[in-house]
Formats: sequence, structure tokens, C-alpha cells
Amino acid sequence: MPVTSPLIRGLPRAKVFASTLLCQQQQCQLGPITYQPAPRRPSHVWQRHEPSRSYQTTSVLHSYILTPPQVNSILKANEYNFKVPEFDGKNVSSVIGFESNQLPANAPIEDRRSAATCLQTRGMLLGVFDGHAGCACAQALSERLFYYIAVSLLPHNTLCELEAAVEAGRALSPILQWHKHPNDYFSREAQTLYFNSLRTYWQELIDLTSPGEIPDTREALMNAFKRLDNDISLEAQVGDPNAFLHYWVLRVAFSGATACVAHIDGSDLYIANAGDARAVLGVQEEDGSFTAHTLSNDHSAQNEDEVARIRGEHPPSERKTVIRQERLLGLLMPFRAFGDVKFKWSIELQKRVLESGPDQLHENEHTKFIPPNYHTPPYLTAEPEITHHKLRPQDRFMVIGSDGLWETLHRQEVVRIVGEYLTGVHQRQPLKVGGYRVTLGQMQGLLEERKARMSSAFEDQNSATHLMRHAVGNNEFGTVDHERLSKMLSLPEELARMYRDDITIIIAQFNPHVIGAQRQEGQS
Repeated sequence: MPVTSPLIRGLPRAKVFASTLLCQQQQCQLGPITYQPAPRRPSHVWQRHEPSRSYQTTSVLHSYILTPPQVNSILKANEYNFKVPEFDGKNVSSVIGFESNQLPANAPIEDRRSAATCLQTRGMLLGVFDGHAGCACAQALSERLFYYIAVSLLPHNTLCELEAAVEAGRALSPILQWHKHPNDYFSREAQTLYFNSLRTYWQELIDLTSPGEIPDTREALMNAFKRLDNDISLEAQVGDPNAFLHYWVLRVAFSGATACVAHIDGSDLYIANAGDARAVLGVQEEDGSFTAHTLSNDHSAQNEDEVARIRGEHPPSERKTVIRQERLLGLLMPFRAFGDVKFKWSIELQKRVLESGPDQLHENEHTKFIPPNYHTPPYLTAEPEITHHKLRPQDRFMVIGSDGLWETLHRQEVVRIVGEYLTGVHQRQPLKVGGYRVTLGQMQGLLEERKARMSSAFEDQNSATHLMRHAVGNNEFGTVDHERLSKMLSLPEELARMYRDDITIIIAQFNPHVIGAQRQEGQS
């Protein structure tokens, strides 16, 4: 439901280690999600729970069993499909369409997704935003980042036309065509603030560019990410005369979100990534099987280059403290993110902004929390790592997912599941039982179970829903177990986050015929 000003009052207190300002349950009900099992206890914001595989040992689980129709209702509640329109009976786009879905573990869900077509330039934008310390920052990114990218891609003359229209009070030509699920929320209260910041950005672009200059896509993505993060920081520092907006911009700035965005224009695929969401390409081999081609790198402790980058940006005296327990300053798992000003601002600036903020901030002891060993900020950046891939006919689809997906399924398994769904062809692999001892009777049961699934495997009408079913319901043999799926989806909210994270998936399907023709034109 839309956030209204009464939500500012009566702010609940959370447990000490966690959030500063942010999204404490009822204040962040932005983008309603159909399935929210129960009110949640206050979360440990930065020290995120790792998913557990031992759900069978939890006695609580045995009292919650959902029927297959109930499972389907939950899984399909937030699915979305979009097919690129045809012209003269032909699809002239390299993108056939996309399908997306979300499954909450947090209440409310902290992930967001966005999809839009650029109207004044070419290309499609797809993005997944994984929030932490609440949903406010991810919500802001889902509404704003694509506009910053679209404006960054506009030529000088079009920027001048936009500014002239605003000056004359004329209606603006649309920049984006959004493709949104009804639950994908827009915060009306902040639209004027957002527009003014965006206008200031394009005014600066007018001064920095020249007539006839063609924007570079890589540079446009880089500038858009960095500028929006800067605007989020500046808006929180300046505040707003409106009490609700003042509180909102602080919530956005003190929460955080990672972002993984794809820009697809013809055969040019760009990925801009900041954080631990991930984009993977599904490549079809000559034998019909699918292999995974990673399009982005996770910015986390598992990335040695990222660890070296952060340690190199701070004095040797902080080498042992800047990354502790695989977290930034021992607290934050992603090493790049929007917002999170507690990892970017000086201590003096944090205190000044909080002291001049709404009275509700002073009632929350966590706003005074300073990360340990905080000596040489900023420790965090929203600067994206950008990769470019020239699409080929064998590149059949792309999966963008929040880390909740990749924590449960390996990228090769993700690509296999999606590839088989889209083609309708199962690549029958030898049945693997890992290190388990199984009798011949048990092996026969597994084979019969796999055979039975062949007729019902494609009951989902959405590839993202199908992948989500596997992510939540896969058993140790790599197949969907309805009992496990039912138990995982019926977990009370206070338990759900201990077993899995929010999951957001976007799957874009490519047109090999159009891509092949475009490659031939480019080579001629």
C-alpha cells in the first residue's frame, strides 16, 4: 500500500545490532506482496542469515502442509510476462520478451525489479535491486535509476528539447515505457523531488555535451549509477520542508541496495552491476544442451579482486579490520551498494544530519550507531562494474537474479532448468545421488518420479516461476520435491528468513534470427 504520513508516528524499536532508520515493517509496505505469512520480528540488518539446509530437523515445519494449488497460488502471485510487439507480423527486436517473478522471505520483501523500453533512444532496460536494512533504497532505485540511464543516453539536442519543454510548461515526451506488475509500486509523494534532481542532472549534461555527440553506453551506465547515488546522499543531507519527505530521503540513504542492470540494444548487451545480484547468459550448444556464461562478477568477499580493491583504498593499518568475517567492516556482505551512507559519510556528517532530522530519529538508538573501526570513509561505492557482450545466435536467454536465487542453485543448474523449460527438451543426465546409499527399490522410485515429472514439468506458464519452483523446492537429488516446496513456502515469517532470502528473477529470451541477421549486417 502507499506510504502515508501517519506511518512516521509511533516508530517501533528494533534490536540493537541492526538498522539505523529503516523500513521497520509497517513503514516500508511499498509494493504490496500478495503472500506475507506473518508479522516478522525485527531483523538483524547487515549480519544476514545464511540459508540452512537442515529444514527437516525443525519440528515446526511438520505442522504446515500446503496443497499443490496453494503452492501454485503463492509462486504465481507476482509473476509478470511481456512480449515485444511485432511489426508487420515480424519480431524485429533482438529480445522476444521477458518473464519475471518475486518470492518474499522478508516481510515486506526487500527486493525490487524494473523493466522498461527506452522511447527516445533504442534498447530495453532490465534490473534487479536487492535491498538491505529495509526496502527504501531498493524502492527508490526501482523508480529512478532507469530514468538516469535513459537521460544519460540522450543526445545533446534531445536534452535541450526536454529542458525547453519544462521551461515553457509544455508536456514532456515520454522517455521510458514501463513494464510493471500491479504490485510494483511508485511513490507518488516523492515524484516532484525525484524529477527536480533528474532535471538538474540533465541540465549539467547539456553543459557537458556538444551538438552531434553520441553518448557512449558504457559511460552512460557508469555516470547514471554514480550520479543517482550522489543524489540520494545529497537529498538526505539537504532534507525537505515536508516532514514525510525529509524522513523518507533519510530512510533511503541509510538503507542500501545492490543493483544489476542490463541494457539490450540490438546485439549489444551491457551489464552494469554493483553488489551481489548476478546476470548469467544461457548458451545453447550444438548438441542442444545449455551452458552458462557469466555476465557479471559478485562484489563480495569471494571476489579476490574486490577484496584487494577495498584493502588498497585504505591504510595498511586497517588491513585486518576493513574486511572481517567476510563482511565490510564486519557488517555488510556486498562490497558495492547504493545508499548505506553509514559506510560513506564521515562521522561528523552523520551526526549533523541525524541531529537536524525529524524527532522520530532521536527516538531510535540505532541511528547513533557507527560501524566499528570507522577511520577513513568512504568504505563503500555504487560505482558499477560494466561488461559488454556481443550477442550471438546461440545466446538464447539471460537470467538476472538477486542473491537469493544464486544461494540455492548453481548457475549451470539455473541455465539447464531454464533452457529445458524454453525448448521443451529435457537433457537426460545420469541420475546422481551424491554420497547417498540407495537401494535398488529407492533408485527405481527416483527414476519413476523423474519420468512422471516429464509430463508435468512445464505446468508453469512463466519461466521465472518455473525456476523459482526449483530454487525453493529442489531436493538433494536436484529435483522438485513437493513436500519440501510446501514446507518452505508455509514457514512462518520469523523462520522463513533463516532458510532463504528474497528471490527476484528476470529472464529475457533472445531472438536468434534477428541477432544472426544483425551480425551479418555488421560484418558486411
